Amino acid sequence: MGSVPNVNAARVRDFIAKEVADWNDEVIAVARFKAFSGQRCDWEPTFLFWKRLIIKIATHFRFLLIRPSQVKNDWFDRGGLTPLCLDNVLSLMYNEGDITRTVDLADPTSGRFSLLVRRVSNLITRQATPDMMAEECVIVTAMLKDKAAEVVKHLSESHWNSSCIVTMKKFQEICGGQDEASVILRYLSGCRAAQYLSVNKKEFVEGVKVSLSAGALSSISNLDYDVLHLIWTTEKLQQQLDVTDRRYGLLRKSALASLHSGNKKLALNYARELKLVTQSREKCSSLLSRVEEVLGIIADAESTKKVAEAMQIGARAIKENKISVEDVDLCLRDIQESIDSHKEVEKMLEQTPSYVDIEDEDIEEEFKKLELAVGKEAQVPALEKTIGAEERTAVEAAEFISDAFSNLKLSDHPAGKPGVTQAVSEGDKITKQLEMEAVCTVNVADKSPIICIFKD
Repeated sequence: MGSVPNVNAARVRDFIAKEVADWNDEVIAVARFKAFSGQRCDWEPTFLFWKRLIIKIATHFRFLLIRPSQVKNDWFDRGGLTPLCLDNVLSLMYNEGDITRTVDLADPTSGRFSLLVRRVSNLITRQATPDMMAEECVIVTAMLKDKAAEVVKHLSESHWNSSCIVTMKKFQEICGGQDEASVILRYLSGCRAAQYLSVNKKEFVEGVKVSLSAGALSSISNLDYDVLHLIWTTEKLQQQLDVTDRRYGLLRKSALASLHSGNKKLALNYARELKLVTQSREKCSSLLSRVEEVLGIIADAESTKKVAEAMQIGARAIKENKISVEDVDLCLRDIQESIDSHKEVEKMLEQTPSYVDIEDEDIEEEFKKLELAVGKEAQVPALEKTIGAEERTAVEAAEFISDAFSNLKLSDHPAGKPGVTQAVSEGDKITKQLEMEAVCTVNVADKSPIICIFKD
């Protein structure tokens, strides 16, 4: 795996110095660089420091593959001093799944039988933790997941089906190299999101079928092999067109130079070659168009097939749930009405006038008017509340006076009877006992309350 990124170690060290503020502190460096000893709780913080730093460096520089020897001797070198604990750090990271080896990922190009044997052997035997420093390179798991997602996203931008087929050369270009493509293909195959396929028609052609949706990838069919060969043919024809265009440009420059120099015979030879190159390009372009047309027909056929399958599933669901055609039609109408109303709302929002041309002075004047209106509205309820309270007080006072007078018991027996003298004497007695002073002030204009004071 010679294509592992070999970034200048000075750049990595500069990044470390920026990320770790106390990197150059001698006392702290001695504690970090010493070997692990004692229980895990004693060296756990140091392990987490190195683990997070390694993952942060790989993420920043987009390292999918890293060399353990380079990490120890170049990245973390401090004047000839290297971390003594780094061997244990890498082993622990391997056990926890932060890094892995290429051989730990199943190779889809080895065939189904080899994959089956590998799975059985992994179930029977459990290998010990390997010496990570002896490995040529290891894979950063976090970067592997990120790059695999980036590859799928890149392919989905140029394909609108649920899956696509690309040649191995194209897949390697997208992944950024042969080794990166091998690792990502192993990972996607393990997730059942990609399958390796090859076809041998005059030339050996390799390709990858990648799932672009969340669903499981369908199995390889004979049509997939034909599509792979057609795509490979398209790429070969496109390469030939590029070569032809470059040759045409060079011949044209040479012909013009010959004309300027006065060598008409040489210019005529160049003109003949230009004619042949033009004819060759037309044939190549015609073949490329025909192949692309066939690929388009296949893609349309796949879409039609999926639509037909969807219609069959819908018809089966309608039949199983005993839904009538009228109900389906009504539901579709409701959906269409909702869509239409949504479009009308969007159209009205788009036609909303712009407020860019309104001056700030106009806004301030309108705001002052609103303040005055709000102040007047606030005064009216307060006045109504005061008047209402005063009216209630006056009513209560009137009721109190009425109750007081109604409690006075006077007798009106006829004259000449003994009860008259008794009644008069009792009335005088009551009159004398009730010395009533009423101070009543009534202000009709202001509707002020009536105040009555009675003294017994």
